[in-house]
Amino acid sequence: MTTASPSPDVSNLTAAPLAHVVRGDLVESVHLGHLVALGVDGTPVLTLGDPEVTMWPRSSVKPFQAVAMVRHGLDLPERLMALAAASHNGEPDHIAGALAILARAGLDERALRNPPDLPGGTTAMRDWLESGQGPEQISHNCSGKHAAMLLTCVTAGWDTETYLAPDHPLQRAIRETIEEFTGVPVSHETVDGCGAPLFATTVTGLARGIGRLAASPQQAPDSAEARVAHAMSTHPHMVAGGQRPTTTLMRAVPGLVAKDGADGIFTAGLPDGSAVAFKVLDGAERPLAPVLVTALDALGAFSGDDVDHEAVESLRERAVLGAGRSVGAIRATF
Repeated sequence: MTTASPSPDVSNLTAAPLAHVVRGDLVESVHLGHLVALGVDGTPVLTLGDPEVTMWPRSSVKPFQAVAMVRHGLDLPERLMALAAASHNGEPDHIAGALAILARAGLDERALRNPPDLPGGTTAMRDWLESGQGPEQISHNCSGKHAAMLLTCVTAGWDTETYLAPDHPLQRAIRETIEEFTGVPVSHETVDGCGAPLFATTVTGLARGIGRLAASPQQAPDSAEARVAHAMSTHPHMVAGGQRPTTTLMRAVPGLVAKDGADGIFTAGLPDGSAVAFKVLDGAERPLAPVLVTALDALGAFSGDDVDHEAVESLRERAVLGAGRSVGAIRATF
């Protein structure tokens, strides 16, 4: 596969406005970034900024990490497979699911190497704290992925103590899978927030990868990627949780596979192989849903009769509040 050479990093000056924050009748703030929407044949339909910039994709690559795990023996019911690719809220279903994956490996949460954290969802965090619990490894948003990594290691006969080491067979397999799906050689490597190795790619590469994954249930139904894609689109709540755009969109659009990532990353693919990916330059979360919905418009993602249009429209703008009432909106610029 021939790809364009990556540009430097996202700090270059080619970023374009992706979203405006409007308060009253003035634009109060502007979120810049890099975005691409790829058509069915992989050619750009919409480009903003420089989609060839090199960036950290953060948790948006969890579906590809899960594919690597399935290829090396991970075998889970769909609901738990979705959790293996999740950045979850730490709701009861998520905690129970991560523990169930560990149990399949004959392990408990002491085997996890991700750091302790509170649940990420507002309600989940409140309930967790009210029950007298504090930051724990099992309530970290990546605990499902880490539990699946451990089960993969047990299944493949790999060491579980060092599963996060960059030279561990699991992490080498993940790196190769990310390169395969994105079509972009890894040029930079660091450590993600959860402790796992993090491999750089480009915005275009991320879109290319999620498009292939989302199309796999139709194009390669017996593949590892098809298992991951179907699990995510069928069980979106396990991928994120309540009140999350990722969950809402996958419920609203049949076959859509979406994954967010920290510091302003979002990507989504459709069953026909078209896809969107973008990076918000300042890492903000607030413009993500409006930008994603507007970019998916360019691909005709919401034209089907089976789309929940009300749910989609609920994400198109985000209210800007004044004294508790809406006085403006966060909306895409394109």
